[in-house]
Amino acid sequence: MFDFDKIVERRGTGSLKWDDCADPEVLPMWVADMDFETAPVVKKAVLERAGHGVFGYVRVPEDYYGALIGWFERRHGWSIRRDSILYTSGVVPAISATIKALAAPGDRILILTPVYNCFFSSIRNNGCAAEECALARGEDGRYRIDFERLERAAARPGVRALLLCNPHNPGGNVWSAEELARIGEICARHGLTVISDEIHGEFVFDGARYTPFARVNELNRRISVTLTSTSKSFNTAGLQMAAIITEDAGLRARIDRAININEVCDVNPFGYAAAIAAYSEEGEAWLEALLAYISENDRVVREFFAQRLPQYPVMPLAGTYLEWVDVSALELPSEEIEESLTGTEKVRIAAGTHYGKDGEGFIRINIACPRSRLLEGLSRIERGLKRLAGEGGR
Repeated sequence: MFDFDKIVERRGTGSLKWDDCADPEVLPMWVADMDFETAPVVKKAVLERAGHGVFGYVRVPEDYYGALIGWFERRHGWSIRRDSILYTSGVVPAISATIKALAAPGDRILILTPVYNCFFSSIRNNGCAAEECALARGEDGRYRIDFERLERAAARPGVRALLLCNPHNPGGNVWSAEELARIGEICARHGLTVISDEIHGEFVFDGARYTPFARVNELNRRISVTLTSTSKSFNTAGLQMAAIITEDAGLRARIDRAININEVCDVNPFGYAAAIAAYSEEGEAWLEALLAYISENDRVVREFFAQRLPQYPVMPLAGTYLEWVDVSALELPSEEIEESLTGTEKVRIAAGTHYGKDGEGFIRINIACPRSRLLEGLSRIERGLKRLAGEGGR
């Protein structure tokens, strides 16, 4: 019904993923941007809006709020009040505006590392500092939260909020309701607000279930701000539309003010049209087919590494479409590995240290692409890692 094997030529379209590198031979598998066409219902909505021919200032219609509320109620059992929702141009601007509303320059924002690289820049750009709490590795290879370490970090002077990634990027953890409840208890005990980036919430596999942080219990709802968008799940990042959800009216007013101070209060007419379409039954059917395809891509990756590169463990993927591969056996800096693979094998992955110092020894690989392209990328990665093991490994 939906053709995810279709190759879409993206080079020369102003694509950050494909046009950032001047070398046309490089296969990009780094930034979290899918190579699939979006859902037909989303494409149709954007084309219909373009047909109107006038693209002036936007007042987001009530249909957008209704579509978002209906989606989360139907799909995730989370009841969201209409007056709890603000909108802005993207989740990263939403992170920055929320930090500005919660913290003053010199304050600290707690993060679980390694974590999405823009967490670091958003904290820094607000004049704050990152309070890093390293994730632990469980016996099953997955990341785990060291709650004693988290408690100590939350108690430190000047820490104002926890910036959470749910599901976690990188590593693909999907935090359980029990884990989220415990995070909420710790943060409430120390007066911290939880800013929960849930942009990857629709990407869950292997029997995992995405739980919105604010849906867990009344305490979590009261102390949290949730950030969400269709930009990952429907590949609409360029359309610039995201939601900020909090039931704290005073905090919501401060965030709204920060959105205006940061000048990210305006969106374009295509963003809300695309979101309304995505949050429909037709959009949901496409998403379910996409998840099945990416799940099979994940199986292909695991089988490939297990058979041909067993010395580089792949962290179990419960969420996101971003594989997190342990290449510490090479004993080389991950940025050196990234540069070497890009220059020689013409495949660009992301060095683990883009996600903080705790990402050293890892690389991140985007598998949200047609399978033929995935297999070509894996073949190039294999050649590169074997070359480095022979020439530069110690």
